Amino acid sequence: MTAQPYRIAIVGASSLAGKELSDTLAESSLAAADLLLLDDEDAAGQIAAAGDEVSFIQKIDAGSFTGIDFVFFAGDPARTLKYWKTARLAGASIVDLTCALESEPGVVVRGRWAHPAAPVQTQARTPLHARAPLQTPLRTQEPDLTTPAVVSAHPAALILLLVAARLHARLPMRAISATVFEPASQHGRAAMDELHQQTVALLSFQTLPRQQYDAQVAFNLLPSLGDAAKVGLAATGQRIAAHYASLAAGAAPELAVELVQAPVFHGYVASILVELEQPATAARIEAALLGEHIDVVAPESDPPSNLSAAGQPDVLVRVRAALATQGPSTRFWLWLAADNLKLSALNAIACANELRRLRPQGKVQ
Repeated sequence: MTAQPYRIAIVGASSLAGKELSDTLAESSLAAADLLLLDDEDAAGQIAAAGDEVSFIQKIDAGSFTGIDFVFFAGDPARTLKYWKTARLAGASIVDLTCALESEPGVVVRGRWAHPAAPVQTQARTPLHARAPLQTPLRTQEPDLTTPAVVSAHPAALILLLVAARLHARLPMRAISATVFEPASQHGRAAMDELHQQTVALLSFQTLPRQQYDAQVAFNLLPSLGDAAKVGLAATGQRIAAHYASLAAGAAPELAVELVQAPVFHGYVASILVELEQPATAARIEAALLGEHIDVVAPESDPPSNLSAAGQPDVLVRVRAALATQGPSTRFWLWLAADNLKLSALNAIACANELRRLRPQGKVQ
């Protein structure tokens, strides 16, 4: 009797999220699994590395999921919608990093990487999927044998939830608001390429490409994009708020969030204002935030940035009082940074590990 390793497929293996996921899997508790990299025909044959292993990306088709235990959808949302039921019928457990399935009946949204200690119950929230409202509320209870798929929560929601729930559990808050700066990489390679092309075009006085953003993003900060933009900034902001609210379920106060498109390629930064119920010092705020997944940066150190967070598995946070007072205060600024692709991968793997209890531990030889 021999326990065989799990077989894992990544759909969208050539995407930014897919590549980060394959690298992170090689360092996780699922590192011993057999990994199959899948993508569209134009990416088939490309060489991809997962840790020390080198593999070829294969063309996805209806027969790709035979014998697969876990399928991660990490590429185009349309591809997720096209193939997820096929993968499900083949017996695979499904983790969706694209958020394409959050409106599907029975699908649950999970934030295992930053889950608050309090039990999470279903909360009726209706976020946007793509450009249209969802017809069903988000479901965040634990998956069971009837759960068709799990959506890995948006990384910005995970970051904000982790900080808010950790602080609220130790120093109760009245309110929390955040301005989140969105990187191009969160919207895939096409958005990254257009930001690069806009930067080069501006420096050489050429016409700007606008297919993705329908606006000038290079050297600019924008709270909204053009009407013809393929990047759904407004929908993303609503998704962040909805995922946060559904996952928090009372473990953290309601969040007011503003999403701003930033002219950066990679990594989230956010400015958060918290208001406590009782006065505290910055040192107490720092002590309350200490723990798994959070790295508190001292005031004398360089502030967290999207560059310093690159490749880091933790959220970098710096604390300062909002008012110029010498004593305790009820208002504080938190400046944080995190690697969006790394956190997405870590949460997706945590979701897969949660699903492992619903699968056989091995097969009889």
